[in-house]
Amino acid sequence: MTSPRLIRKSLPRLLLALIHEAGFGSGQFVRRAGNRPHMSDWIRALEGTAAGHDLALALALLAAVLHALFGALQKGKHDPWMSRTAIDISYALIAAPFALFVVPWPEPQMWAIFAGAMAIHAGYKYLQAMTYSRGAYTVVYPVVRGTGPLFAVLGAMVLFDEHFTLGQWMGLLVLLAGIFGLAAYNLRYVVVARETLVQALGYAVATGAFVALYTTYDAYGIRATYDPFTFLAWFFMLDGFFMPLVMRRELAALTREVAVPLFKRGILGAFVAFFSFGSILMATRLDKVGEAAVLRETSTVFAAVIGWLVLKERVTRVQLGLMALIAAGAVIVEMMG
Repeated sequence: MTSPRLIRKSLPRLLLALIHEAGFGSGQFVRRAGNRPHMSDWIRALEGTAAGHDLALALALLAAVLHALFGALQKGKHDPWMSRTAIDISYALIAAPFALFVVPWPEPQMWAIFAGAMAIHAGYKYLQAMTYSRGAYTVVYPVVRGTGPLFAVLGAMVLFDEHFTLGQWMGLLVLLAGIFGLAAYNLRYVVVARETLVQALGYAVATGAFVALYTTYDAYGIRATYDPFTFLAWFFMLDGFFMPLVMRRELAALTREVAVPLFKRGILGAFVAFFSFGSILMATRLDKVGEAAVLRETSTVFAAVIGWLVLKERVTRVQLGLMALIAAGAVIVEMMG
């Protein structure tokens, strides 16, 4: 397991290198066409190494915390569709100068990969908004995040020739037991949005499948380019177009009183997305896709805490226990690897 000391050493270095990547502090903000960024060289040097594995573990855990926060931002005060739209607009605008002026241009084969990624993420966003608009956060979030690992592990077997040990499969079964136990409990006892609960859980399972699909596909995408930051910058810029197009009428009808707090949340969500999505994708480049995808699902525990403390949703001891079982399964997968 990764020590807290290693996490404290690695993550600040990653953040400082990101600042250097953008050229800040050196008086430069130009595309370096002839010289590869130092940050990318460091990432490539860590790929497949023990240090890379440890950093991937730390990044996956960081992604777990931040993704739970990201889900709460979308589910919280505003309509989930509009919250996601504000987040997407914000991160597209922030990413644009990095994509256009900082990172190297994508290689020719990357345009088809980006097109596939945009289609997959469009489906994911649609299903996610449908899920959050029909069910309580603490009910649907664990199902969304929990069903993804099984599909992601199977996808990693096919695409990346990754194989779990027997102990890791046992950990995955523990995780799935927590998920399906939580779904069964919610079906029987949860009263919030009860009339749409079955629909919400159905959408949650479908969203989880798309989580696995984009995790596996995006891992392929970030490995297909020489510079991983090229994929990240261009992804965020291009990914920001879908939801504003879908919600264009609602955007046009926004009043100032509604738009200002909405886009404050959107900007916050954009930075959470950068580090959440960026962390898990970097983890899949540094180490195994399946393990990173499973470990990220410890986010269910953080989601329970956020739902209880921030969104004021009631969380029972049984629900907490089942969410902890999901997280325990993820930990077993890591320990038995």
